[in-house]
Amino acid sequence: MTVSLLRFAAPRGLRVARAEGQYVWDSGGRRYLDFYMGYGAAFLGHRHPRVVKALEEQLSRYMTITPAFDTDVLDECLDALGKILPPHLTRVFFLNSGSEAVEMALKLSRKLTGRRKVLAFNNGFHGRTMAALSATWNPKYREGFDPFPFEVVFAPFNDAGAVEEKLSEEFAAVIFEPVQGEGGIIPAKPEFMRAVEKKARELGVYVIVDEVQSGFGRTGVVWAHERGGIKPDMLTAAKAVAGGFPASLIAVTEEVASRVKDTDHGSTYGGNPLALAAITAATHVLLEENIPEQAEVKGAMLSEEFKPLLQDYGRVFRDLRQTGLMIGLEMRTTTTQFIKMLQKNGLIGFKAGLTVLRFLPPYLITREDILFAAETLRKTAEEFQRLQPSEKS
Repeated sequence: MTVSLLRFAAPRGLRVARAEGQYVWDSGGRRYLDFYMGYGAAFLGHRHPRVVKALEEQLSRYMTITPAFDTDVLDECLDALGKILPPHLTRVFFLNSGSEAVEMALKLSRKLTGRRKVLAFNNGFHGRTMAALSATWNPKYREGFDPFPFEVVFAPFNDAGAVEEKLSEEFAAVIFEPVQGEGGIIPAKPEFMRAVEKKARELGVYVIVDEVQSGFGRTGVVWAHERGGIKPDMLTAAKAVAGGFPASLIAVTEEVASRVKDTDHGSTYGGNPLALAAITAATHVLLEENIPEQAEVKGAMLSEEFKPLLQDYGRVFRDLRQTGLMIGLEMRTTTTQFIKMLQKNGLIGFKAGLTVLRFLPPYLITREDILFAAETLRKTAEEFQRLQPSEKS
């Protein structure tokens, strides 16, 4: 019998043999600059030495103990998270993926309020499992899966008036990304976040911030919602939080935690010792290497190098959006062909929606990497432009 992979996306046409830091090497030994990083999960770089060491040491002790048992690795992880989580979010539960964390947040909001409605936003992405998918906007992802377990109402993102109009006492929660990733690297305006929080408080609606992609220092602050000065009831985190190891968490207030019963949720692998060790090591790296500041500085450097592309290749690029090390280059066409050409030239990126080229580089990129990325974009744009139909005079 032959077994093959069930694919939901086309293969990239690159056989990876090794990965280290900000680079990957193919089976022929060629090096590529990786601004994809496993959908941004490897924000600390591939195989960060601190994370690898923590995993190796933990693997030599035990790897299959649940948080039902007291362990040093659990205590160390909770202590580390206490240094970076918003002070009002004092209780955490560990899971394995961003979708799972969102699933739990929505599930709790429904149980604790007795309401089924959720307010989410146009172009938002929260995952592919059923509850998370119900709050994901893209009709392409939702097609054929309804009816969903939640009645989700979508509103225009960054539109405080729409929130005022749509949100009511029938809603269990409002969920949003502080920076929309799949939606094209669109930051939530601080005044919008504050308006969401204010209206939700008036109505007894839980505020859930999805920091799966934007969190853990990537945008120049530890958590992107900090720029709004808000205090969400629940926060979901994954991707970078364990240095690329599969792990996620949900952090909640004492008010939420005090109303949760033993049977309300569970996870076989959530909070496994390897994940806890990886989260602890990654958090220490975040703090000791001042990663948010590095993301802010290097993101600005990338933006400065990329801006001239808009003028020089106006037939290819429409707009540039950047917050920390989340970068979106909006194209005038779909991105599929350009991404293939870019990879052929040595830079790995991926798409956000149909027309946005998305880069989620690791914090440890150098000035040389930034210049290489800009030059490779320029070279690829030149090649791509020659393939496009000429403008009519």
